[in-house]
Amino acid sequence: MAQASKYTAEEIQVLEGLEPVRKRPGMYIGGTGKDGYHHLLWEIVDNSIDEVINKHATRVEVTLHKNGKSCTVEDNGRGIPVDIMSKQKKPALEVIFSTLHSGGKFERGKSYAVSGGLHGVGSAVVNALSSELIVQVKRDGERYEMRFERGETKGKLKKLGNARGTGTIVTFHPDDEVFGGKLHFDPELIAERLEAKSYLHSGLEIVFHDETKSPVATQTFVHPQGIAEFLPKLVADRNKQPVPPGGTVFYMEKHDGDARIGLELALQWTEATDDLIKTYVNSVPTPDGGTHDAGLRSAIVKAIRNYIATHKLDPKGVTLTAEDIREGVVAVLSTYVHDPQFQSQTKNRLNNPEVAAQVEGLVRPALENYLNENPNWAQAVVARTIISARAREASRAAKEGVQRKSAVSHRLNLPGKLADCSSTDPNESELFIVEGESAGGSAKMGRDRKTQAILPLKGKILNTEQASGQKLLANKELQDIVSALGCGMAETIDLGKLRYGKIFLLMDADADGHHISTLLLTFFFRFMRPLIDNGHVYLAQPPLYRIDIGKQTFWALDDVHRDRLLKANAKTNSKPNITRFKGLGEMNPDTLKMTTLDTKTRQPLRVRVVDALVADATFADLMGKDVAARFKMITENAGEIGELDV
Repeated sequence: MAQASKYTAEEIQVLEGLEPVRKRPGMYIGGTGKDGYHHLLWEIVDNSIDEVINKHATRVEVTLHKNGKSCTVEDNGRGIPVDIMSKQKKPALEVIFSTLHSGGKFERGKSYAVSGGLHGVGSAVVNALSSELIVQVKRDGERYEMRFERGETKGKLKKLGNARGTGTIVTFHPDDEVFGGKLHFDPELIAERLEAKSYLHSGLEIVFHDETKSPVATQTFVHPQGIAEFLPKLVADRNKQPVPPGGTVFYMEKHDGDARIGLELALQWTEATDDLIKTYVNSVPTPDGGTHDAGLRSAIVKAIRNYIATHKLDPKGVTLTAEDIREGVVAVLSTYVHDPQFQSQTKNRLNNPEVAAQVEGLVRPALENYLNENPNWAQAVVARTIISARAREASRAAKEGVQRKSAVSHRLNLPGKLADCSSTDPNESELFIVEGESAGGSAKMGRDRKTQAILPLKGKILNTEQASGQKLLANKELQDIVSALGCGMAETIDLGKLRYGKIFLLMDADADGHHISTLLLTFFFRFMRPLIDNGHVYLAQPPLYRIDIGKQTFWALDDVHRDRLLKANAKTNSKPNITRFKGLGEMNPDTLKMTTLDTKTRQPLRVRVVDALVADATFADLMGKDVAARFKMITENAGEIGELDV
């Protein structure tokens, strides 16, 4: 048995000065990798930004030196105090950079109203982990300088001479003994971070010099409109369209003196399938969120729910979740908290429990008012939310979407009854979904075999508005449609794999045919909506009547069209001969080709969603399980219905 080691007072160590930082750097900067390396720069930049937040500075300049391993940060703030501290008998500048928990940010409302610094360790940590650090200060018409090496003071505070203006200049070189010799600063990461800072403070000028480039690359970031300019950039970077198209941005700025909190928010919905919410506290980014993030998310959900309830827009047959409501949201939230409590020194997450309710209390009523004042935008957002909910349920029911194969092999998994076209170019290929085998036969004989494919259906397809996920996946007709199109469905849909650029619903021009078209449109709207939104779905318009008057032949789509044609040609002496087609199967292939298939003579209708909210409600009423809603719709529109198949 091994002998136990002695554990006595001799084994107890007391780390003094900045020794703890060099001994355990991860406690202060999160680690000694790339993130920790750059965290040193963020600490110095944040000190300059604190001067900006408190209205003492308007310009910050950052230089990445040619070696790629050292930086200089300069601001035009007040300049770090250089007078002697009575208790320490040292200049304040020396104490700030060589002593943990020192600084002017502990007592809010004195030197700083709000700041990103909390514990007075940032500058000292950077100093401790740098092989060399030089501080210059411009104050009271003089320029001062002090040098450090690995946290140790090298010489006394020097007075270099006269200086114009005020400010602080810090140059530092992260220590290779701590970080290894391979790490360098990333110019693109620095530029991205600095630009974000410039958005958070309207009017602030940030200049970045990259001396690793030849010639030196200089970028200047100034954004007078602040985060109202930041949001469109984030949306554009995601390459997703705003909702509604053209984009409406909700912006607010609010300060609650009693709660000692302020915030600025810009928010927009997009067509993206996830949300992007960037949050900041006192200009410090909080990528892991926290209580301010939670307050905003709650405010968004409650505002939308209240709007839906107030305007009676609750969707039928689907339950809206918080995720459905927030799907596609892009937002920038900048909060100012007098006494922030971060999860760690790296400040990635805000922990103040009271901030969640404070943020919600400011945002929710403002967003509700905006929704009520902008009904078109509000209804577009609600429609987008309902579609998200239905897509979520659809994806749960259809996790295995059918995927398209290559142009050579894709035919191996196609439906057996599909009469495919010879072309594999979606830009010229068309699919006609046809009602019945008989009509399918006529369509096959009348089509252009190179570009037109025919898929006959057997009777009426499943009503997908009412069907369970299990029934949906088991339905052969729907499987054939998805398989033929090749682009998958629900959340797996990929239009890049779509085999046909145009999809035509070719049904009989009677009540049964209209019903089948409606069933198919319900399926496309609920489970393959991008096909409609991108202009791929059409209603073919076969005639219901052939009218021969003398030597002229007319084709009427319905009874109204028939009567209009007869009236227009009533002055002729010839008696009209009217033939009513009982179905597409009665048409000979040449007639079907001339009236419905030929690209030169056909007149199809492109399916468009003008108002998604109305469309959603209509499908729910027409095809959903709520019989009362359907009865009401039928009775209210009974006067417009000529022949009803009940």
